[in-house]
Amino acid sequence: MSTQETEVLIIGAGGAGTSAALHLAQRGVACVLLERGLVGGQASGVNYGGVRQQGRHPAELPIARRSMALWHKLKDITGTDAEFTVSGHLKLARTPEEEADLVAYLEVARDNDLPLRFVGRNALHEDYPWLGPKVIAGSLAPEDGAANPRLMVPALAHAARAAGAVIHENTKATRYALDGECFEVTTGTHTFRARWLLNTAGFWGGAVAEAFGEKTPVSALNPNMMVTEPIRHFIEPNLGVVGGNVYLRQIPRGNVIIGGGYGVSDPAVPWSRPKAEETRAAMALAVDLVPELKGISIIRSWTGIDGEMPDHIPVIGPSRTTPRLLHAFGFSGHGFQLGPAVGAILSELVLDGRTDVPLEPFDIGRWTARAA
Repeated sequence: MSTQETEVLIIGAGGAGTSAALHLAQRGVACVLLERGLVGGQASGVNYGGVRQQGRHPAELPIARRSMALWHKLKDITGTDAEFTVSGHLKLARTPEEEADLVAYLEVARDNDLPLRFVGRNALHEDYPWLGPKVIAGSLAPEDGAANPRLMVPALAHAARAAGAVIHENTKATRYALDGECFEVTTGTHTFRARWLLNTAGFWGGAVAEAFGEKTPVSALNPNMMVTEPIRHFIEPNLGVVGGNVYLRQIPRGNVIIGGGYGVSDPAVPWSRPKAEETRAAMALAVDLVPELKGISIIRSWTGIDGEMPDHIPVIGPSRTTPRLLHAFGFSGHGFQLGPAVGAILSELVLDGRTDVPLEPFDIGRWTARAA
């Protein structure tokens, strides 16, 4: 069995892992990224594509704000914009209780310098006459938008390789250990040794953390997605709802991408499948929002495997048990927008020993301390 040494070893080639590899390589640090499947093959590559700040947990907003700046530089960083567009994100209310939630979030947005505009029923239906009568209010985040997940993570990986990072796909880690000052990670044919280990392994990040005595309650999350046949283009903003049980956006060629409900998976294989009944239910909710979608054909549905934490925010930051082990996993279905900034933050923790972004709410100790 051959051995390869590097300064930083990264597990998991999603948005956070590829961004970390890129930022480390750009600063001249030797790094190796291991991916059990293909780059962007799970949550970061099969999600809805929302590049959204609105509606996030307040603790995530500083990361989201920083990440949005990187999204705007994506073409300069990677050579492609990954079809990133600023369409605005319009979050809709269908009941008075949901409308109250929109109003309450305005204060969170103000505290985090996030531009947000509340839109009442009359103005909403005047501005967006294609909305259905069940929609009674909305909140517009004009800076938000969407991108193509199939393009973004491979673009980050390509840029990371060009900067000097080494990326191994179809390379499943089977053993993790700390040997003195070095981490040792074993795959089928290789052992990798590094001073630093970055755990960006999505759902499987829970197993990496547990190998170092940090058991977390991460569970598999399988968002159910679909895309329709192309129709006339008329839905400009990215649409969501309070409660998140349906969300949709239309791409320039006319197809409408819709998410709602959950599929099934077996992470041990791994495999994942959408569920037809969830797809039908989400389509019905989408028609309630946009009646013109009634009767159009769904041409494909899919899902993937993400990691979900019980409090719906990720684990980000240093291990509580093991020096030079950094975690970033459990993004709970909304890590796509955060990925570029999370990778940058991890690189800062490695090279500078600090970051300006508050990470206390994401500390793994909120789970491991309870277990102890």
